Amino acid sequence: MTTPPTPPRGPFRYGDRVQLTDPKGKLHTITLRERGELHTHHGVLRHDALIDLPDGSVVANSAGHEYLALRPLLRDFVMSMPRGAAIVYPKDAAQIVAQADIFPGAVVVEAGVGSGALSLSLLRAVGATGRLVSFERRPEFAEVATANVETFTGAAPGNWEVVLGDLVTALPETMPAGSVDRVVLDMLAPWECIDVAADALVSGGVVICYVATATQLSRVAEFIRGTGLFTEPEASETLVRGWHVEGLAVRPDHRMVAHTGFLLTARRLAPGAVPPERKRRASKATGTDVDLEAWTPGAVGDREITDKNLRKRVREAQRAAEGSLRARSGDAEPTA
Repeated sequence: MTTPPTPPRGPFRYGDRVQLTDPKGKLHTITLRERGELHTHHGVLRHDALIDLPDGSVVANSAGHEYLALRPLLRDFVMSMPRGAAIVYPKDAAQIVAQADIFPGAVVVEAGVGSGALSLSLLRAVGATGRLVSFERRPEFAEVATANVETFTGAAPGNWEVVLGDLVTALPETMPAGSVDRVVLDMLAPWECIDVAADALVSGGVVICYVATATQLSRVAEFIRGTGLFTEPEASETLVRGWHVEGLAVRPDHRMVAHTGFLLTARRLAPGAVPPERKRRASKATGTDVDLEAWTPGAVGDREITDKNLRKRVREAQRAAEGSLRARSGDAEPTA
């Protein structure tokens, strides 16, 4: 039986991940271990000094250098965790949870799992009574994602299943027809999976696609329309711009998280339902075979990670997960 994750609150305990911020804003993220130490050119901070302190405490190292100690938020962990594939940014993960209306108790299918960033947000949204089934073609990515999720939650979630294989063939074998509330497609060619997603979804269920380019967005939207199985797809993107606020010096930050991807959502119609015909202006910009032939993986930004780099990411993620689990169980580890 899987051990339930420890809630991320209360005093610091061995096995907790802690984010230390120095006066200049530099971050150090550590996993608290018995006899563990953080060594910097400012001195040494013993992990034991943090045990039983409340979240938001200030601690000093051997040289009197102070750090603000906080448990990292999910967004902090996602932005710094080992990656096998590109992550879904927190701004997009939040929109996926909101636009797909992912609720506690929902049965959600995700493809692909990538590095596990979106999986963490989906697991929080479905809660203990829900279920998340993630499909991934590449075993190395699945290993990275599994290790990252275990590192953050402290245990393997009992309501999460990672299935190795292509969604087109694996989904019908894993989930009965009409048993899935939400389908999240984060992949290069989501239109290839729309038909099986439609079969798996309950009436009124939501399919949401995360794509990087306008070409992908256009193609998947036209495919969804062509099936006649969904409502009119809706597309959006999310841009986040921070602001510098210090006294009267109030201005936009010089840098912002702009385009990362598009989201497209549609809802499953009841069997045999034909929606009212949507009136639209005549357009010459309809998809053609020439348009589809012009699409290539390279044109939409598909970048393959090298096998050597991927093996390194797998080792990093697994070491982090093993260290977190060992520390929580009280097993000693060499000084950090």
